[in-house]
Amino acid sequence: MFPEERQRLILRRLTAQGHVRVNELARELGVSAVTIRQDLGALAEQGLVRRTHGGAVAVQTGFELPFARTAAVNASEKARLAEAAAAMVGEGETIVLDVGTTTTAIANALLGRRRLTVVTNALNIAMILEESPGITVIVTGGTLRAIQHSLVNPLGTELLRLIRADRAFIGANGVETEAGVTNANFPEAEIKRAMMAAARERIVVADHTQIGRVAAAVVAPVTSFDLLLTTSEADPAEIEKLRQKGLAVRLV
Repeated sequence: MFPEERQRLILRRLTAQGHVRVNELARELGVSAVTIRQDLGALAEQGLVRRTHGGAVAVQTGFELPFARTAAVNASEKARLAEAAAAMVGEGETIVLDVGTTTTAIANALLGRRRLTVVTNALNIAMILEESPGITVIVTGGTLRAIQHSLVNPLGTELLRLIRADRAFIGANGVETEAGVTNANFPEAEIKRAMMAAARERIVVADHTQIGRVAAAVVAPVTSFDLLLTTSEADPAEIEKLRQKGLAVRLV
């Protein structure tokens, strides 16, 4: 079994019972305690678990890491998602880019495009795209949340009411069949809903660690989205449940 497979199993166990013990996992998975500690260490570095004496516990759903701490987490997956998302964007379109590390990767993948308008509430995305003279950047305005470089209410949704975009790329901390698409904080969840209302097509982008997870703030039911763009490492059982719920899923 590859490390990624073991780590997905560990995350599923944590989701179900909230905690795991090294010795029990080692017996069940047929590996050494040292190997399990390495797996837990890797998950802890990604902010997905918190190490305890003899095991680990699940990270609380309301916990939010700063942008700089999460930018390098699953970077290769985010790059794949970004390339797939950018390939969906045609010349002359108007798109909405939500705040987040995955949507920031999409912004980088769009550099050099022509006749493209991007609406964003992320100051870092606006700064990235200003390097491309062919891209018109519209910043939503609002109140700054420095932890994510995001603009939120008060005044964060006013401009979005005047926008009719071709598609919106929405980030998430969790995508789960019953809980829907969720986020770690409430102010950004509110902006995400306004972005969805401003776009003809709504696409949620999430790496495999966010599939099956539930965060504190509900954005919308999964059926409110036209597509989930995620990576092939996602739990097949969770993907099948989302498809049965009626959400189109594309794996990259």
